[in-house]
Amino acid sequence: MGWSTRQLAEIAGTTLRAIRHYHEVGLLTEPERRANGYKSYGVAHLVRVLRIKRLTGLGLSLKQIAELGDVDEHPGEALRALDAELAATIERLQRTRAEIALALGQAAPTDLPPQLGRALADAEVSATERSLTVVMNQVLGRSALDTYSDTLRTYEPDPALAEFDHLPADADERTRQDLAERMLQAPAVRRMLRDHPSFQELSADAPRGEDFARRTLALAALDLYNAAQIDVLIRMNC
Repeated sequence: MGWSTRQLAEIAGTTLRAIRHYHEVGLLTEPERRANGYKSYGVAHLVRVLRIKRLTGLGLSLKQIAELGDVDEHPGEALRALDAELAATIERLQRTRAEIALALGQAAPTDLPPQLGRALADAEVSATERSLTVVMNQVLGRSALDTYSDTLRTYEPDPALAEFDHLPADADERTRQDLAERMLQAPAVRRMLRDHPSFQELSADAPRGEDFARRTLALAALDLYNAAQIDVLIRMNC
């Protein structure tokens, strides 16, 4: 006399629900029934259930196990594929842990890659500049972001730059023009223009194209800066 469904589940260390599900998805064949109509499972069923448990424990899905068929042989190919997936996952998690450690150790923004985030944190720029940097990171290419990181690493606070951060929207034209001229003379800006003459072409290698990057950054600037600040930036580019 064989085992009942409940007995099979108990011996295999699983649940009645799991046994029934294996039947439903075709992983476990239906056993013969006793004279009273109850199912009667044998050793082959137990071996099959234990194999399913073992393979799912290793990380194979029920679909992958079904694709292996009913032959209880060593699933080398499937396990090799799974091992490759796990290796990639481990590598990704290790990179993530390294980034988390860097963010924790240097108070770098978590919404930026480590190198750029560290440079931004060290530069002690305004909250507005931080927000704009996050947008830049989304739309600009690698070389452009590296250029910007270099600029941040050599950043020096300047009265004109601080004044720009607090410029009121109703600033008169003379104030705007004077500030634009003084900002162009700020050490950080002069160094940027001297060391990175192509800085104004940051969108040249944008992954989704120059037009997309420029439109996105223009909209971001309009959202982050007031009318007077936008006018100052335009005057600096003239």
